[in-house]
Amino acid sequence: MSKTRSGLGKYGEDLAARRLAEAGMTILERNWRSGRSGEIDIVARDGDALVVCEVKTRRSGAFQHPMAAITPRKAERLRGLAERWIQAHGGAPPGGVRIDLIGVLLPYRGGPSVEHARGVA
Repeated sequence: MSKTRSGLGKYGEDLAARRLAEAGMTILERNWRSGRSGEIDIVARDGDALVVCEVKTRRSGAFQHPMAAITPRKAERLRGLAERWIQAHGGAPPGGVRIDLIGVLLPYRGGPSVEHARGVA
């Protein structure tokens, strides 16, 4: 991944973490890796529920809107990563697990647009 692209992704994840915190969620972990299985961008707690959050950041004019990024294959991978996170951290919370998507769109002018979709997978 290029330095520019990874910087863009980190910026989007920073905005997403801020949005989740402003919504009253507690950020538990960022960029959690499970070996070669992949990475969870943000793990948060929303009340008694665990939230696994995928963040997609795009510049305006990009080929695909960030909210179109969750394919069935990606959703399955996120569910598997959520299971591994739960196993590594002592079991499922009483409120269950939810997978959310945050799409960050960076226009050429003006501030970023941050959309949060709950329970996408």
